[in-house]
Amino acid sequence: MNPVQISEGKSSVILSQPHGGTFIPSKLFNRLNECGRAIADTDWHINRLYNGLLPDATVVQATFSRYLIDANRDPSGSTLYPGQNTTELCPIVDFDGQPIYQNGAEPNAQDVEIRRQTYHSVYHTALTKQVERVRKKHGIALLFDCHSIRSLCPFLFEGELPDFNLGTNNGNACDSKIEQVAVDVCFNANGYHSVLNKRFKGGWTIRNYGNPSNGVHAIQLELAQRTYMDERAPWIFREELATNLRIHLKELLSCLDQLVTTFAKTITLKKHV
Repeated sequence: MNPVQISEGKSSVILSQPHGGTFIPSKLFNRLNECGRAIADTDWHINRLYNGLLPDATVVQATFSRYLIDANRDPSGSTLYPGQNTTELCPIVDFDGQPIYQNGAEPNAQDVEIRRQTYHSVYHTALTKQVERVRKKHGIALLFDCHSIRSLCPFLFEGELPDFNLGTNNGNACDSKIEQVAVDVCFNANGYHSVLNKRFKGGWTIRNYGNPSNGVHAIQLELAQRTYMDERAPWIFREELATNLRIHLKELLSCLDQLVTTFAKTITLKKHV
């Protein structure tokens, strides 16, 4: 199983999808308990949801489960949200705080290192290559990190999650104009509730890659899964919900693509002055 699948596009936009995979090697799968084997915290159908919305975008998707190792966590193991409940680089509990391994079968330091090298590093080596390819071609790259989560996860956050949860690491991961375009589109989406930099400010991906001064911008969108699917097993994709949601996602990606294309033209003009 290849840890990462890549579809190279011509635009300045890269769609990263670190949590849509479900692959876990059988020997490791057998160490999980019933809760873990349900892999309930997957970003279900995320690739299907975004498929074709921006045809020229590059897509980088992890094929492995976040229960194996979380590609959106700091490889050092440092927490993204100090003082708040979260899950680890190699999770041992799910989003409800319940153990996912059989007693005594949790990953040890050697397990974590092997998974880091075999999966996490491979995914980010591929993503880094695409970011640099796009930035070199256009003078700019926009990394759009695609996520989704159940609306109710009391272990992680209070109450019901808004529909659109934008994260820019408090404005540090992208140009303010990019942030504003995303805010405008999401906040004007009729029937949906949006927030910026609340519970989900952006994971390790946008914090690591977002470097506006060097031409790399990054933004995360955490969708409440109720906007396009059933939030309980068997996690059914709801076509009627997804069709309406995709209208707004397409507008969002198109507006961002147009903006960074304008940025790219400005960069090209400056080079020839």
